[in-house]
Amino acid sequence: MQDKLELIEKRYNDLEQMLSDPKMMEQRDEWRNMSKELASIAPVVELSRQHKAVNRQIEEAEEMLRGSEEKEMEDYLKAEVEGLEEEKQRIEAELREQLLPKDPYDEKNVFVEIRAGTGGDEAALFAADLLKMYSRFAEQNNYKVEIVESHPTDIGGYKEVTLGVAGKGAYSRLKYESGVHRVQRIPSTESGGRIHTSAATVAVLPEVEDVEVEINQQDLRVDTFCSTGPGGQSVNTTQSAIRITHEPTGIVVSCQDEKSQLQNKEKAMRILRSRLLDKYISEQNAEQAEARRTMVGSGDRSERIRTYNFPQNRVTDHRINLTLHKLDLVLDGHIDEIIEELIANERAEKLKETGS
Repeated sequence: MQDKLELIEKRYNDLEQMLSDPKMMEQRDEWRNMSKELASIAPVVELSRQHKAVNRQIEEAEEMLRGSEEKEMEDYLKAEVEGLEEEKQRIEAELREQLLPKDPYDEKNVFVEIRAGTGGDEAALFAADLLKMYSRFAEQNNYKVEIVESHPTDIGGYKEVTLGVAGKGAYSRLKYESGVHRVQRIPSTESGGRIHTSAATVAVLPEVEDVEVEINQQDLRVDTFCSTGPGGQSVNTTQSAIRITHEPTGIVVSCQDEKSQLQNKEKAMRILRSRLLDKYISEQNAEQAEARRTMVGSGDRSERIRTYNFPQNRVTDHRINLTLHKLDLVLDGHIDEIIEELIANERAEKLKETGS
């Protein structure tokens, strides 16, 4: 670990020196990238310096202990060394976590794609519940939210809906939501009072810039049409809605929620870039692709990462065997407790893999 810390601290010092050069300010993109890198490694450098300082203090206290002839002073120095050793262990534990491989997209904005799965109208209503849950969560964390693509149903649900969430670290928090979400409740239309099980799938994609995903405009087919509401009826007479097809991959994105054709096209391109990135990453890593297919699946009831049980006011995350009897709060956006447990579990698994 020490060799790695020395390399990081050297890089930190080099970056500080380069960023202090007035000429570097003229190269905006490079200056911005270096500033981000400096900020990202600053916590590691600070911990590394604390680690060195504690080691020096331990050495000094032990040297004084060796030369001490007074019992009272010996007891004091032994207690001092013991406290410093505990502090050293705490810093080393933090350093091991900081040095774990980081997801390069953690600081990105995200698109949360929600699709009704098995369960018909009830699945579409559940998709609307999930949309509300993520919207509330985003608002509570001071993220900006917008619906960028939607296909509503006649009864207030969604066949598909895409929520844009913008804010620092949005992907790092919401990426754990990808998968099949299952709901168990009595539908309002069920006269017999029987519990109905349905499902919706969630896919969380990081939003990326133009420079991160190159799109050849000649590969795109852009179609315009009139915006439609629930049931397919036209809601206006202007062709403001946009459908973009990326012909090499077959990915299709449509947006109709804005009145302007230009705004809808801009939103569609943002979603397309994220879906293409997700596809490219999956192709580069076959294991990840298989994991994602397993994780998201087809929306069948048997495939799930989380179950929402209304009769018992219970929510269970099956990946970490976490059960909370506060479904009402969870659906109101209070999912931080679940996310924190998932983050802690992922860190523990990574530490185990690295042998730390």
